[in-house]
Amino acid sequence: MADAAVKTKPEAGAGEAERELTDGFHLVIEALKLNGVKTIYNVPGIPITDLGRMAQAEGIRVISFRHEQNAGYAAAITGFLTKMPGICLTVSAPGFLNGLTALAHATTNCFPMILISGSSEREIVDLQQGDYEEMDQLAVAKPLCKAAYRVLHAADIGIGVARAIRAAVSGRPGGVYLDLPAKLFAQVMDAEAGKKSLVRVIDPAPAQIPSPEAVKRALDVLKGAKRPLIILGKGAAYAQADDAIRAFVEKSGAPFLPMSMAKGLLPDTHPQCAGAARSTVLKDSDVVMLIGARLNWLLSHGKGKAWGEPYSKKFIQIDIEPKEMDSNVEIAAPLVGDIGSCVTALLERMGAQWPAPPADWVNAVKSKKDENIAKMAPRLMNNNSPMDYHGALGVLRTIIKERPDAILVNEGANALDLTRGVIDMYQPRKRLDVGTWGVMGIGMGYAIAAAIETGKPVLAIEGDSAFGFSGMEIETICRYKLPVCTVVFNNDGIYRGTDVNRGGGTDPATTVFVKGARYDKMIEGFGGVGVNATTPDELKRAVNAAMDSGKPTLINAVIDPAAGSESGRIGNLNPQSVLRKK
Repeated sequence: MADAAVKTKPEAGAGEAERELTDGFHLVIEALKLNGVKTIYNVPGIPITDLGRMAQAEGIRVISFRHEQNAGYAAAITGFLTKMPGICLTVSAPGFLNGLTALAHATTNCFPMILISGSSEREIVDLQQGDYEEMDQLAVAKPLCKAAYRVLHAADIGIGVARAIRAAVSGRPGGVYLDLPAKLFAQVMDAEAGKKSLVRVIDPAPAQIPSPEAVKRALDVLKGAKRPLIILGKGAAYAQADDAIRAFVEKSGAPFLPMSMAKGLLPDTHPQCAGAARSTVLKDSDVVMLIGARLNWLLSHGKGKAWGEPYSKKFIQIDIEPKEMDSNVEIAAPLVGDIGSCVTALLERMGAQWPAPPADWVNAVKSKKDENIAKMAPRLMNNNSPMDYHGALGVLRTIIKERPDAILVNEGANALDLTRGVIDMYQPRKRLDVGTWGVMGIGMGYAIAAAIETGKPVLAIEGDSAFGFSGMEIETICRYKLPVCTVVFNNDGIYRGTDVNRGGGTDPATTVFVKGARYDKMIEGFGGVGVNATTPDELKRAVNAAMDSGKPTLINAVIDPAAGSESGRIGNLNPQSVLRKK
């Protein structure tokens, strides 16, 4: 730590040898470096401006955003991609609050992330005396994350960082808040003692092995199925147990349904993939195995009309969190442990031979899948101007097929729902989207982190409404010269651009944006490439050119304002009044 220390001389006559000192700034940086942190996503300001500067000087890559929420989303998806907590650094109070949405999003989605925020002095905050940006940030953060810690003394920085890392990645991953009051950074201590106070976290996410009894029970239930189905969730993608999961699915012979961020664990074109027959397999299956997926609203809570008779199915569930079992319906075979260990244990116990599912079930799923794919194909081949969603997505589908290594970031309402169903994925962790909350605004933060953490080109498909939440980060993309191509599906509004003001006034309807907006002009102002595309052919040429060049590019994809539906495919969640003003 010699390079992170300062030397001080004692006062005259002190009779004391010159000694080396360090401070809170350096201890935070060294604690992060010791634990493998290579990138920090931040927005500079009081009291953490110098922390960012010094971290950059010490070799950590510090990516400065225009808004803390987007920096937080970048940190969250970094956790998903790397299995190590992404780091978001913010200023106090308002900056902390901006980052808090991303922290809660990370916790909900089980992404390891640490939000580090500077804060006001405890003495003033506790007496509510009105400090600069005064707020008890620890108390605010606690209900919205997995764990929250505050460090008051420089000697405790090493332990504080270590606890935050372990909490973020152990068991079910999630968001952690680390509160660093401004006074902490300037605290000075002996450099050698400071070095000894740092902690390198050993085995932060230890394997959790399932019990043999649970493994046998799960296989007995699966073997008894007449119409088995495997559902892969984003937890399965996070686990990075790709080979074991593929081997298990193929050995079982069962159709599998990937949730959106699990697409590509096995290619969507795999013969067992039932993505194009989703409704059929959910309704008609008799045994369902969940691997890293939860029976939440995204799966209609495992009951109701989407599932056919609500109590006619048996569920097997693999999850590291025991409390997840029986959250909505009875789980006949709970398998508690980390996904890699559970799937490996299942494979070992299946033996050399495993009975194939009944042919009539496999053929029924294939028939429905083929029927739906054939029905969709003509819609993806039109060259209409203005474009509809299917024509635009038809060419983007081909681009991803030709560039399977690219990262696809996706958000919106119609732009999200239709992209998820149309564009096939071929490799794991290549599709990043809104996740469990269906939250808008993740786009540019995800795109930036994906480019930085993977080094791969990124294609971000955005609804015009969704893009508005993080659009200013195209300046960040241009500043760091990242290979991100952003396609904004512009239909002049939220859901559609054809709504009218029912009050008859001069204000536009609440869901309508500026007609004919040119989002492509925004990126040109920052030195990037802007393209206005009005047909699928123009869109295909522009995206291919962007992906080939690696230059920051934004394509304004002009979509028919009448295209789209209210709330995409979840319009049933948008209550509407049964009364109408006459």
